[in-house]
This record gives sequence, C-alpha cells and structure tokens, in this order.
Amino acid sequence: MVSTLIRRRTGFTIIELLVVVVIIGILASIAMAKFGGSKRRAYVAAMKSDLRGLATVAESRYTSDNSYENVVAPEGSDGVTLTFTGTLSGWSATATHVGVPGVECAIAAGTSLAADAPSGPICK
Repeated sequence: MVSTLIRRRTGFTIIELLVVVVIIGILASIAMAKFGGSKRRAYVAAMKSDLRGLATVAESRYTSDNSYENVVAPEGSDGVTLTFTGTLSGWSATATHVGVPGVECAIAAGTSLAADAPSGPICK
C-alpha cells in the first residue's frame, strides 16, 4: 500500500493579495472624495464662530459705553484674521482664513453701517 502525502499550502497567493490591495484602494478613493471638502467647511465654521464671538464682544461693549468705536477685535482662531470697524451706532466685521483663500465671511449690525444687516455671518 502506497501512501501519498498531500502537502497543504498555507498563506495567500499573489493574486489574492492584489485583489485586496485594489479593493482597499477603491474604498480609499471613495472616502477621499466624500470627505475632501470637510477641511474647507471646518475653516469656514471657525470664521463664522469667531465672528459670532466678536459680535458678542461688540454688543457687550455697546451696553457699557453706548458706542462701538473702541471695540478691539479679539484674536481669532488658529489661521483666522478678524477686522472690525465701529462707529457710534453700528459696526461691521470680516474674517478670513489662510486655509481658504478668496473666502471672506462678514457680519454687521447697527444703523450707520448696515441698514439691512444679516443676523448671522455670511461667507462669499
């Protein structure tokens, strides 16, 4: 009686490994396409948040001084630059971020600077 030994191979073939790599690549490209704009949206959200904080500072200052003229813009979040212009009865502010060039968010309040001022920041 002749016994034959069957040797079992363990491990993966090169074809199986290539298929797995291709599938991972496809999934990664889908994820990059879906979440590619999330960084830009986060920068815009930071600008809007900083403008809302600046609005709070301006209105607090107005309640104590009855003027927006001496309001100093606080330092913005990382990468955000805030500018503030105030008069006796109104103010306007803008925010820019180094991560999204060409996008500027603005907010204004009062009678002299913005008669139809929006209630929240608007970005263009």
